[in-house]
Formats: sequence, C-alpha cells, structure tokens
Amino acid sequence: MKATILLVSIFLCSTVSLGQTLTGSELLEKSISHHDPKNQWGSFNDSLFITMKTPTSSDRNSIIHINLANEYFYLKAITDTISTEYTLNKTACSMALNGTQNLSESLKKTHKMSCKRATMLKDYYTYLYGLPMKLKDPGTIIDPKVRLKEFKGKKYLVLKASYEKDVGEDTWYFYFNQHNYAMEVYQFFHDETKNDGEYILLNGEEDIGNIKMPKIRTWYMNKGDVYLGKDILKRSF
Repeated sequence: MKATILLVSIFLCSTVSLGQTLTGSELLEKSISHHDPKNQWGSFNDSLFITMKTPTSSDRNSIIHINLANEYFYLKAITDTISTEYTLNKTACSMALNGTQNLSESLKKTHKMSCKRATMLKDYYTYLYGLPMKLKDPGTIIDPKVRLKEFKGKKYLVLKASYEKDVGEDTWYFYFNQHNYAMEVYQFFHDETKNDGEYILLNGEEDIGNIKMPKIRTWYMNKGDVYLGKDILKRSF
C-alpha cells in the first residue's frame, strides 16, 4: 500500500514538474506530434462530413473539401430543404443555392451568401480542424509559460495564444491531456475581464488524412455554461 501511494506521489510530482519545465512552444510541438504524427497538415487534401446540432435549429449537414496545396475549398451545407454551396479555387469564388449558380442579389442577401462569407467559412473550418497545427501560423503569439489548470474536474497542461492585431484580437487557451498531449478543450475570450467568449469540449478522435481531428466538439458560453450546440465529424454521411 505504501509503495502504491509512493508511486502515485512520484507520478503526480513528475507531471507537475513537466508542466513547469515545458515551454509553450515545446508543448505545442508535442501536441502536434500527437495530432499530426506524419506531418501531413501542410499538404492536407481530404473531405470532412460534419453534422451541426443546436437547440433552436434543424441539423445542418456539411460536406467540406480542403486542398491546402492547391488553395481549394468547397463547402456544401444542407439544412432542411435548403442547400448552399461555396467554392474557392485560389482567388476564384463561386456560389450556388439549391444547385443554382446564377443568383440574384436579393437571393444572396436573403441567404447571407457572399464571397466574403465563403472566405470566412474557409478560415473557420481550416482553423478549427487544423488545430493545433494552425498555432504555428504567422501572427500567432505563443505564451512561453505552460500552466497546469483544472477544468471541469480534470487537470490539463494549458497553452495561451494571442494574435498580432492584423490577425486577430481574441485570447485563446488550449487544454492538453497531460499524458499523450491530445487537445481536449479550447477556450477563447474577446475580453477576459468580462468572462465573455466560449469554451469547446472535444470528445473522441477521427482520423482524416492521417490527422487526428476531434470527433465531437461541444460549444458552451463561458458565462453561465450555456450550451450552444455541437459538431459531429464523420468519414461520410
């Protein structure tokens, strides 16, 4: 019994020590090694099938194709009887509503469709499903200090990231499993003093293009733990 207690004590002490000795950049590299062990993200060329569930809306099923090397992004989102499509091929942009490409300005406005939105969606999906690799992008400021923090009853190694002004204004925290460095939570604030923003719990992993991506992302508001919805990643529908 004493030996067991001693081993547990040694393990806990070594975990705390690890969090104190790792730099932010070192923790990031360890997590990237877990999620992208074959260094495939830079040449990622595969499809994502995502179902979004929210409390107040019908499910949205999205088919997304990302080809980073060729600067190609395609998204088809289906909610009830409405489908919207966006294609970005380098600088060329096209859209379709229920299969029709020749859209009036009125239809575009009604369905909030624009090339600006297409770019926003591309950035959104490549950022969230490209984490933690995207934290090496230019303009990302990685805090050198690694924190050991308890969140929802579990202790994590926590990395803080901020951004240069022309890249972004939010402050992000990334929570990594202490043993295998898998990313299990991330959280962002617009203004941390107001406890605004959201946190996202990650459950399970799906291997897409040799990259371990979060299978289920569940979103909550920081203030009040209000449930916002969840995204479920699949290999196909």
